[in-house]
Amino acid sequence: MAKSSSATPAAAGSKRRKSRTGTLTLDEVKSLGQELLSSRAHLNHAPALLALLTPSAPLDLALEALISLQSFFVPLLPSIPSTAAAAAGDGSTDPELVFRSWLRQRFDELVAALVELSVSPQSDDAIRDVALDALMDFVKLGKDGKFQSAIYHKFLHAVVHTADSIDPLLELLGSKYFKYTDVCYFTYTSLDKIANSLGSTITGSGKDALQNGADGSQNRGVIFIHNIYNILAHVPTIDFQKESTFDMWSTVGLFSKGEKDSSKESSATSIKKKVKLKFTKAWLSFLKLPLPLDVYKEVLASIHQNVIPSMSNPAILCDFLTRSYDIGGVISVMALSGLFILMTQHGLEYPKFYEKLYALLTPAVFMAKHRSVFLQLLDTCLKSSYLPAYLAAAFAKRLSRLALSVPPAGALIIIALIHNLLRRHPSINFLVHWEVDENDSNATVEANQPKKIGADPFNNEEADPAKSGAMRSSLWEIDTLRHHYSPAVSRFVVSLENDLTVRAKTSEMKITDFSSGSYATVFKDEVRRRIKQVPLAFYRTTPTSLFQGSDFPGWSFGDLSNNTIETIVDNEALKTVEASDSTPSKRLRVET
Repeated sequence: MAKSSSATPAAAGSKRRKSRTGTLTLDEVKSLGQELLSSRAHLNHAPALLALLTPSAPLDLALEALISLQSFFVPLLPSIPSTAAAAAGDGSTDPELVFRSWLRQRFDELVAALVELSVSPQSDDAIRDVALDALMDFVKLGKDGKFQSAIYHKFLHAVVHTADSIDPLLELLGSKYFKYTDVCYFTYTSLDKIANSLGSTITGSGKDALQNGADGSQNRGVIFIHNIYNILAHVPTIDFQKESTFDMWSTVGLFSKGEKDSSKESSATSIKKKVKLKFTKAWLSFLKLPLPLDVYKEVLASIHQNVIPSMSNPAILCDFLTRSYDIGGVISVMALSGLFILMTQHGLEYPKFYEKLYALLTPAVFMAKHRSVFLQLLDTCLKSSYLPAYLAAAFAKRLSRLALSVPPAGALIIIALIHNLLRRHPSINFLVHWEVDENDSNATVEANQPKKIGADPFNNEEADPAKSGAMRSSLWEIDTLRHHYSPAVSRFVVSLENDLTVRAKTSEMKITDFSSGSYATVFKDEVRRRIKQVPLAFYRTTPTSLFQGSDFPGWSFGDLSNNTIETIVDNEALKTVEASDSTPSKRLRVET
């Protein structure tokens, strides 16, 4: 690393600036670094330089000390013993073993200082960038070219367990290092361990507090879970179908020294399997944590795009998604995307899927944030020709009942959904025009029950579509939409008058054209719509009042600013009455 990076405005302004911890100046720090690099006789300069690696130290001094220490330790990395070997040689009298043990201790202090400089919010952007580069260099230049996962794990552990914002650090990691496959691999490995460790420390009583985001001792746990999710979200997903070559940060990559394959294809296949396995383990360990509600929603909103395609066995997520789908409300709406992929692409069986989907059809769905994706999936789920007639009728009836209470944009979507249902399932077209015969068999079955004229046999409160009575009802709600206050709805409902059983003459409506609608979009479409000119009321003279005098004989509705006001009398003769500006609007009746 070039020393020119240490040139800062602070250094240029004062060469004799003193540090807070002592009397070292910039020139003295440079001299200590040069002596440390020149001979082992100056090894005691290392602790003095390490003392300058703090977020509160002057920027120019910290940068100079960091560069000197990095230059000192990089050539010695292969000779630095492990922590266990260094501890075993503490009592030895061999000068070389003593030196290596001392080297291990100073190197651990340097790594801890670099981690603090990278994570601390008090660190300057320049020192954070240089510290992260130095730390990743130590990760890369390990023994035998291996990825030093122990150093990287310490770094990620500190990132997860900080209570401050980690967004600037994640931006650096994402732009510089997450593009390397081995960095992503060991990121998943470390997050798997950290999530398991965090989950074991959370008691059963703490889970409810995390779910609700309550204040107290669990606040730090909530922050840690947010940090884990932010790291996972910043790691780019690898397209295993297209990627054939993988860039590595370390020399060896994911293989040990003698494990490299001669074939590039087999090597790429092995890398894909390893990364997928670690990706799956990391996400499963994370999803086992008691996720806060905001994180829970973000995970469900993106799991079908960012998680399921990259998992080694996506069916493992069935428990998480089915539990989410059973919760109800917005959570169920957001879990539908992932659950639908597991059902259609990975063979998941969910016996009560349509009953749960039927229960989600409430007015709140048409005002939810993720209504667009949900309504498109709803249309897709009802597309199968093997859907029983009673189920299609129940959904059509439930949607038509909702059309009476949802906003105009929601009514447009409902009309499109019902249009597609009637076209796909001709067996329920009788719902459009249903006349009850007095001699009908259903009438004899219900003979003992009191008849109610105009009563709808459909039970909107019934959770089971098979017991809702939709097959004995009709879509009378659609007819009421002809008189909807929104012109867009009243015009669009006419599309259901076509004979939808003739599939050759009709086509399905694209729900995507309506699913993102709102009051604003309906208003804009109506304003842009070109209408034909219609006859207007004709006046011989420009009206000066809201009502004509002939509408209310004996009363005047002229402009009070005029001096003359015309008044109509009983014999329909005009008589001019002089009035001043102060004349009241209510005039006395004029007798003739």
